[in-house]
Amino acid sequence: MADEHHSAHEQRGRQEQERPAERRGAGERRGTEAVGEFVERFAAQLVDAGMPRMPSRVFACLLASETGVLTSAELGERLQISPAAVSGAVRYLSQVNMLSREREPGSRRDRYRVHSDQWYEALARRDNVLSRWEATLREGLASLGDTSPAAHRIGETLAFFEFMQGELGGMMERWRHHRDQLREGGADD
Repeated sequence: MADEHHSAHEQRGRQEQERPAERRGAGERRGTEAVGEFVERFAAQLVDAGMPRMPSRVFACLLASETGVLTSAELGERLQISPAAVSGAVRYLSQVNMLSREREPGSRRDRYRVHSDQWYEALARRDNVLSRWEATLREGLASLGDTSPAAHRIGETLAFFEFMQGELGGMMERWRHHRDQLREGGADD
């Protein structure tokens, strides 16, 4: 009887040791599912903001990956998309400087890296875009005169972009300061 009790106790002990591993497996699956749900939800929001669907999914997948770096095959596997879809998406994201392509060490395979400062870089590049828009709006305003309703709309649009251009530099400086504090371990607001 003591042997049966001891044997049953050992069996329960082994079962208890196995359960956390099972739970971890389920937790990892839930974690993977949660990451997948985040990727699709954030990608949908990027699409709503005007970004193409596949680049949105690839960008969100890279953003949510542990290292921020994935190969084409890894992206295809995680997103369940074809190599051609990955290729088109990374081409778009490279053109708008939201990721960079790098060679995997010791391999001929490329891998794609999302930048930690990609939003800062994207806004910094907008400075040039805003300047071009302002120049075109000034030309449009000069060609229309300043009394028509169209001239009023164009003038207000120009004023908006001039305002944004003026604010952008200060906002970017404040962000750099805030980002540096975050990286040092604490933000003082």
